[in-house]
Amino acid sequence: MKLLTMLFFLFPLYGYSQIDSGMIKKAPDALPKKWYDNITIRGYTQVRYNRLFETNENLGNEQADKSWGKDGGFFIRRMRIIFFGQISKQVYFYIQPDFASSPSSDKLHFAQLRDAFFDVGLDADNEFRFRIGQSKVPFGFENLQSSQNRLPLDRNDALNSAVSNERDLGVFFYWAPKAKRKLFSDLVSSGLKGSGDYGVVGLGVYNGQTANSPELNNEPHVIARISCPFEVGNQIIEAGVQGYDGKYVLAKSNLSSGVKYKKDLNYTDQRVAASFVLFPKPFGIQAEYNIGNGPEFNKITDSIEVRSLKGGYITASYMTIIKKHIVVPFTRFHYYEGGKKHEKDARSYKVNELEIGLEWQPVKQFELVCMYTISDRRYEDFAKQENHQKGNLLRIQAQINF
Repeated sequence: MKLLTMLFFLFPLYGYSQIDSGMIKKAPDALPKKWYDNITIRGYTQVRYNRLFETNENLGNEQADKSWGKDGGFFIRRMRIIFFGQISKQVYFYIQPDFASSPSSDKLHFAQLRDAFFDVGLDADNEFRFRIGQSKVPFGFENLQSSQNRLPLDRNDALNSAVSNERDLGVFFYWAPKAKRKLFSDLVSSGLKGSGDYGVVGLGVYNGQTANSPELNNEPHVIARISCPFEVGNQIIEAGVQGYDGKYVLAKSNLSSGVKYKKDLNYTDQRVAASFVLFPKPFGIQAEYNIGNGPEFNKITDSIEVRSLKGGYITASYMTIIKKHIVVPFTRFHYYEGGKKHEKDARSYKVNELEIGLEWQPVKQFELVCMYTISDRRYEDFAKQENHQKGNLLRIQAQINF
């Protein structure tokens, strides 16, 4: 009787046990891990309000936040859920839909695919790999930096005008030594605002019409990038150069009646850029500049022409911890002069903008950003040939990370 009582209490200590012919048998070993056991889900949501202390309701920013200016209000900037995983030793996948995409100021919060790609490693450490699908085009550090990590609320006009939504469909080759891949990862996971792992060397071909748009001329864009982080004492620096070349096809639906344009709608689209980043330990500097040629509206001739472009930005920040709260004051100045190929009539721009902000992160799952923007923007197309707007506004964003 005592023996049976002891066995009764021992039973739950085993994952599985069975009394058979007076013997207790342990459970068999756990089943082999399946590929789907390696899938991880994460995401983030950003909610904004931009109307505080606003001095000009006609000042807008079509490429960035659709809730700037008149009739703007509380706005969900992003709501993303990301599915990713190393499903085998040399195959990695990443899928990211956005459930709050806003194609225009009066059409908000649509679901749209952002990323859908897989990496195929060519060696045991995946130092050499191909990325196939829709993903970020490796042009510019801030373009590659996730909006979840970036300090300013929107990307700068100068480099972001190269690739709307930063993404396109294509095939990219990346190489980075194992130690550098780890450093790329640590720069993100440690909170130092890294860009992620896009290799020390990156090469690629892609459609060139930007994300979720079909190829229109059977002539893919080509791109090359070199960017390497390295440690200098306690500091970490990353420097890089990149460039791309191709032909961009203007969409007829994005042209005003009466504007003049090339018959085949094919325009030269080429840029080169330099990047420099001193990661915030505690003081940080991030700077980029690009030059190139692309389609731009010319109000003197009422035509869309291939014209030169130039511009860049510099961001300074200071990262500190106050009673376990991460606090990062920052400021950014950015400048751009040129066209935006994906906007109406390849709209012509001249932008000078200063931003002064503070990011506060009391816990890993929540952060709040307040940013005062002083903006001077000239943006003109065939319908609005004299459109020069100046103004100031206080912008606030709450972000949840999960």
